[in-house]
Amino acid sequence: MIFLNQLNWTSAVYARMLTVLFSSTVKKVFVFPSTTIVKVSKKTLVGLSFFFKEHSLCCYSQLLDIAAEDTPKRTNRFRISYIFSSVVYAHKILLSLTAHELHYLPSLWTIFFSAGWLEREIWDLYGLYFFGHFDLRRILTDYGFLGHPLRKDFPLSGFSEIYYALDRNGIIVVPVEFSQSFRIFR
Repeated sequence: MIFLNQLNWTSAVYARMLTVLFSSTVKKVFVFPSTTIVKVSKKTLVGLSFFFKEHSLCCYSQLLDIAAEDTPKRTNRFRISYIFSSVVYAHKILLSLTAHELHYLPSLWTIFFSAGWLEREIWDLYGLYFFGHFDLRRILTDYGFLGHPLRKDFPLSGFSEIYYALDRNGIIVVPVEFSQSFRIFR
């Protein structure tokens, strides 16, 4: 099976081949000169990731990043993008999927070890749960932190104020208080 653009195929032929080979798993394909964007469902994420890593004509051996985007007005409010790189073929592929805030995502840490830290970061900042992850705990915020700060519905002021008091020689944590009640301005 000839698969990737190492034969210097045109973008249209490459996109058509991806949709034919993975017609049941791939929703849409966008091809650019050095990057391909593939929209998938979360059910097929692990299988496609494994295929793209292990197949000799793909060789996407590096998971560079996992990025998330929050759009609260959508039913599946989060868009998650997995960025893989093939050093052999100097090409990147981006697997993109959407997820609801109450559903879990499959973990890729058994395939790519770098996914361990990246999934912890997404869980900490967005609150997306990765099923099968070995160590989901906070990585960028305090362990006692309430909420997930990169969600659009997280308050800009946060929930508590932290400062160092010279007179007490220690860190003080107090709840945030406002001089007026919360209002919705339109």
